[in-house]
Amino acid sequence: MDPNDLAKAFVEHYYSTFDSNRAGLGNLYQEGSMLTFEGIKTQGSQNIVAKLTSLPFQQCHHTITTIDCQHSGPAGGMIVVVSGNLQLAGEQHALKFGQMFHLMPTPQGSFYVFNDIFRLNYG
Repeated sequence: MDPNDLAKAFVEHYYSTFDSNRAGLGNLYQEGSMLTFEGIKTQGSQNIVAKLTSLPFQQCHHTITTIDCQHSGPAGGMIVVVSGNLQLAGEQHALKFGQMFHLMPTPQGSFYVFNDIFRLNYG
Protein backbone atom coordinates (compact mmCIF):
# COMPACT_ATOMS: atom_id res chain seq x y z
CA MET A 1 0.00 0.00 0.00
CA ASP A 2 1.18 3.50 -0.81
CA PRO A 3 2.50 5.23 2.37
CA ASN A 4 0.32 8.30 1.78
CA ASP A 5 -2.79 6.13 1.40
CA LEU A 6 -1.87 4.21 4.54
CA ALA A 7 -1.34 7.43 6.51
CA LYS A 8 -4.65 8.85 5.28
CA ALA A 9 -6.54 5.65 6.18
CA PHE A 10 -4.95 5.57 9.64
CA VAL A 11 -5.75 9.23 10.31
CA GLU A 12 -9.38 8.84 9.20
CA HIS A 13 -9.79 5.77 11.43
CA TYR A 14 -8.05 7.33 14.44
CA TYR A 15 -9.99 10.59 14.50
CA SER A 16 -13.38 9.10 13.67
CA THR A 17 -12.85 6.65 16.55
CA PHE A 18 -11.60 9.42 18.86
CA ASP A 19 -14.66 11.55 18.09
CA SER A 20 -17.19 8.72 18.53
CA ASN A 21 -15.68 6.22 21.01
CA ARG A 22 -12.30 7.11 22.56
CA ALA A 23 -12.17 3.83 24.48
CA GLY A 24 -12.07 2.09 21.09
CA LEU A 25 -8.58 3.47 20.45
CA GLY A 26 -7.02 0.93 22.83
CA ASN A 27 -6.31 -1.64 20.13
CA LEU A 28 -4.13 0.89 18.27
CA TYR A 29 -1.62 0.98 21.15
CA GLN A 30 0.53 -1.64 22.89
CA GLU A 31 2.10 -1.81 26.34
CA GLY A 32 5.31 -0.18 25.09
CA SER A 33 3.43 2.68 23.42
CA MET A 34 3.93 6.23 24.69
CA LEU A 35 1.54 9.18 24.52
CA THR A 36 2.62 12.74 25.28
CA PHE A 37 -0.54 14.84 25.55
CA GLU A 38 0.11 18.54 26.18
CA GLY A 39 3.45 17.65 27.81
CA ILE A 40 2.14 14.83 30.03
CA LYS A 41 3.62 11.41 29.27
CA THR A 42 1.57 8.21 29.57
CA GLN A 43 2.77 4.70 28.71
CA GLY A 44 0.84 1.53 27.90
CA SER A 45 -2.40 0.89 26.07
CA GLN A 46 -4.66 0.85 29.15
CA ASN A 47 -3.09 3.99 30.63
CA ILE A 48 -3.33 5.82 27.30
CA VAL A 49 -7.02 4.98 26.94
CA ALA A 50 -7.59 6.06 30.55
CA LYS A 51 -5.90 9.39 29.78
CA LEU A 52 -7.88 9.96 26.58
CA THR A 53 -11.24 9.03 28.13
CA SER A 54 -10.59 11.31 31.14
CA LEU A 55 -10.10 14.46 29.08
CA PRO A 56 -12.36 17.31 30.28
CA PHE A 57 -14.68 17.12 27.27
CA GLN A 58 -17.00 14.36 26.12
CA GLN A 59 -17.88 15.41 22.59
CA CYS A 60 -15.59 16.82 19.94
CA HIS A 61 -14.96 16.80 16.21
CA HIS A 62 -11.57 16.84 14.48
CA THR A 63 -11.16 18.45 11.06
CA ILE A 64 -7.88 17.49 9.43
CA THR A 65 -5.95 20.16 7.50
CA THR A 66 -2.72 18.35 6.58
CA ILE A 67 -1.25 14.84 6.73
CA ASP A 68 2.46 14.26 6.10
CA CYS A 69 4.25 10.93 6.35
CA GLN A 70 7.70 9.39 6.02
CA HIS A 71 9.11 5.89 6.32
CA SER A 72 10.95 5.42 9.61
CA GLY A 73 13.92 3.08 9.83
CA PRO A 74 14.62 -0.43 8.63
CA ALA A 75 11.86 -2.02 10.76
CA GLY A 76 9.19 -0.61 8.42
CA GLY A 77 7.83 2.09 10.70
CA MET A 78 6.16 5.27 9.58
CA ILE A 79 5.96 8.79 10.98
CA VAL A 80 2.64 10.58 10.42
CA VAL A 81 2.26 14.29 11.24
CA VAL A 82 -1.24 15.77 11.37
CA SER A 83 -2.51 19.32 11.76
CA GLY A 84 -6.08 20.40 12.06
CA ASN A 85 -8.89 21.89 14.08
CA LEU A 86 -10.59 20.49 17.16
CA GLN A 87 -14.16 21.64 17.75
CA LEU A 88 -15.43 21.02 21.27
CA ALA A 89 -19.16 20.71 21.87
CA GLY A 90 -20.65 24.01 23.02
CA GLU A 91 -17.59 26.08 22.05
CA GLN A 92 -17.83 28.77 19.39
CA HIS A 93 -14.22 28.64 18.16
CA ALA A 94 -12.22 25.60 17.10
CA LEU A 95 -8.78 24.92 18.59
CA LYS A 96 -5.81 24.30 16.30
CA PHE A 97 -3.74 21.20 17.02
CA GLY A 98 -0.76 19.23 15.82
CA GLN A 99 -0.21 15.51 16.39
CA MET A 100 2.60 13.13 15.49
CA PHE A 101 2.26 9.35 15.31
CA HIS A 102 5.13 6.88 15.01
CA LEU A 103 3.52 3.74 13.60
CA MET A 104 5.27 0.37 13.80
CA PRO A 105 4.37 -2.79 11.91
CA THR A 106 2.90 -5.83 13.67
CA PRO A 107 3.64 -9.45 12.73
CA GLN A 108 0.04 -9.67 11.47
CA GLY A 109 0.75 -7.05 8.80
CA SER A 110 -0.99 -4.05 10.36
CA PHE A 111 0.43 -1.16 12.38
CA TYR A 112 0.24 0.04 15.98
CA VAL A 113 1.01 3.45 17.51
CA PHE A 114 4.43 3.33 19.18
CA ASN A 115 4.66 7.08 19.86
CA ASP A 116 1.89 9.70 19.89
CA ILE A 117 2.54 13.38 20.62
CA PHE A 118 -0.38 15.84 20.77
CA ARG A 119 -0.18 19.59 21.24
CA LEU A 120 -2.72 22.42 20.95
CA ASN A 121 -1.39 25.35 18.91
CA TYR A 122 -2.05 28.69 20.57
CA GLY A 123 -1.53 32.09 19.00
